[in-house]
Amino acid sequence: MSTPNGFPQHSRVCLARTMEGGAVQDLQAKKAGKAAKNEAGGDGAPPKIGTPISETLKLLPEELKPNMKIKPITPRPPRKSRLERAASLDEKSWRKWRRFRTSQESLTDPNETSSSNGSLQEASPSPPSRGRASPCDPCCPQESSPSSPDALEASPGGKSRGGGASDLGKRASEISSAFGGLLRGKGFAGGKPRLSQIMPARSLPPVELNVASHSLRTANRIDSDYLAYRLYSQNKFGRVSSSLSDSRLLQGNGTLSDSCSTDSMKSTLSVLTPIRAKDVRSRSYLEGSLMANGALMGAEELSRYFPDRNMGIFVATWNMQGQKELPVNLDDFLLPTDPDFAQDMYVIGVQEGCPDRREWEIRLQETLGPHYVLLHSAAHGVLYMSVFIRRDLIWFCSEVEYATVTTRIVSQIKTKGALGISFTFFGTSFLFITSHFTSGDSKVNERKLDYNKTIQALTLPKNVPDTNPYRSSSSDVTTRFDEVFWFGDFNFRLNKDRETVDSILNQSPGTDVSKLLLYDQLTSEMSRGSIFKGFQEADIHFRPSYKFDIGKDSYDTTSKQRTPSYTDRVVFRSRYKDDIQAVKYSSCPVIKTSDHRPVFALFRVKVRPGRDNIPLAAGLFDRDLYLIGIRRRATRELLRRRERKDQRSSIICSIS
Repeated sequence: MSTPNGFPQHSRVCLARTMEGGAVQDLQAKKAGKAAKNEAGGDGAPPKIGTPISETLKLLPEELKPNMKIKPITPRPPRKSRLERAASLDEKSWRKWRRFRTSQESLTDPNETSSSNGSLQEASPSPPSRGRASPCDPCCPQESSPSSPDALEASPGGKSRGGGASDLGKRASEISSAFGGLLRGKGFAGGKPRLSQIMPARSLPPVELNVASHSLRTANRIDSDYLAYRLYSQNKFGRVSSSLSDSRLLQGNGTLSDSCSTDSMKSTLSVLTPIRAKDVRSRSYLEGSLMANGALMGAEELSRYFPDRNMGIFVATWNMQGQKELPVNLDDFLLPTDPDFAQDMYVIGVQEGCPDRREWEIRLQETLGPHYVLLHSAAHGVLYMSVFIRRDLIWFCSEVEYATVTTRIVSQIKTKGALGISFTFFGTSFLFITSHFTSGDSKVNERKLDYNKTIQALTLPKNVPDTNPYRSSSSDVTTRFDEVFWFGDFNFRLNKDRETVDSILNQSPGTDVSKLLLYDQLTSEMSRGSIFKGFQEADIHFRPSYKFDIGKDSYDTTSKQRTPSYTDRVVFRSRYKDDIQAVKYSSCPVIKTSDHRPVFALFRVKVRPGRDNIPLAAGLFDRDLYLIGIRRRATRELLRRRERKDQRSSIICSIS
């Protein structure tokens, strides 16, 4: 260590011991005086003491100053402590430095100077080696390296050329500064100038984790496609998810900032919202507020999944005529090519369903794929209903309830009736009803009776509370829900003979069926208000869905010559105006296993935030059905690839 005057700490100890007197000290003092006299020009003038020596003398006691004699020695760095020796250059690295000393000297020119501040620095003498000698005392070790300054500066007569007091002070200052630099982690350069370490003008940017794993990359960086989501959402929806609004975490290069506080640690990629620890401790999710922070059914969660608060719903009805044979492919039915995106919810109602209901549900799961799960399914005789929902939305559904109504006089025969499924999604209650009304061209009144019995006898909801009880009626189940979809085989016919209907169909082979709808029984009854009060139906632009010859596109060619009719329909109603918007309403003519064509409708439905005081389904779905459907889907894809491979390998080229 160095004292404030620039000398190493052990130098003062040597001087103090010199003042005690002795033959050796006197002899050395005389030699020092002669050397100082020769350096001063031989006039006997006392040498000028350097500043570091003067400051050292001031620190001595007053009674010792007159008897003190200066000893012209070259101070050496003290033996480093164990910690300092570990921090400095070890012997192995020093040998490597000696090996490449020639190449280092060739890169630096001692005569060259630089105008930049600190570009070249004067290096100190070589670092200490293991061989040491004690010139003044065993407690003050000194290197015996041949490259030491004494060995380099000693004259042939054994006298030092730098033994003057002024040179002694300068050399002591140089050694002190060099030794201090060594303690600060700077290496020696062997007496040659060296380039200083270049430090950047500002802090380096964070390192981008460019690794092969996609999950690690997206966890620390935002892709360029995601950066445009805010602009896209504002233009399309007018509202942006709050999970992407925390710009404090983002830097210019798209990486996450390390200096953000834990209070603002929101994910910039995921749609999940961080949950506060106090909410986890206090919330039971058995009661809540409409706008409560962190509410599972609240506005913040709803805006994250549906920024425009609209969801897509697919509703379909199909009279399967009890056929055992199922269509080979249901893609054209469930996944039409007209809309660009799949829907958030799929509800399929079946009348006169196939004998194996489980097989039908597996086929639905296989077609929809792993993105959807079966939220609930119910049956009433041969009436089936299945509700599929995107798997990441099942947490926002309440318990699912269902009820049935039999419209036959003999209740054991369950071919005619109604099946209803209800639940609450966020803060919007849904009711889906599939029905099979009385058949017959002239039985309009019987069909109206079936409707009235259904709305009165369908006991829903049961445990899930009504979202707006002030607008509900105990005599009409459809008034107790926000959004109601009623679909099925209503069996309403066209009040016209077969020949007239065929002629109209032949005149307008396209989608212009407005002339046929003038004779539609359901359209006429709804306009009078005698059935489906408050319900609406989208415009029809497809041909009648009944009655076809099985496997053909021709209408009934049997002796009965039944009139083609729009028996399969989808109607809807809402508590609030314009909550439901019909996007598409059509049939699926490619499925020909029944005398009915499937009919489906696509809707955009407004969803409102809700409260947490409703019984939740807690993510319940049919797991066994999910696994079976996904396995079948994978197997089907493997078989398809194998068939394509076999076809390519079996091609034979013939030359004629």
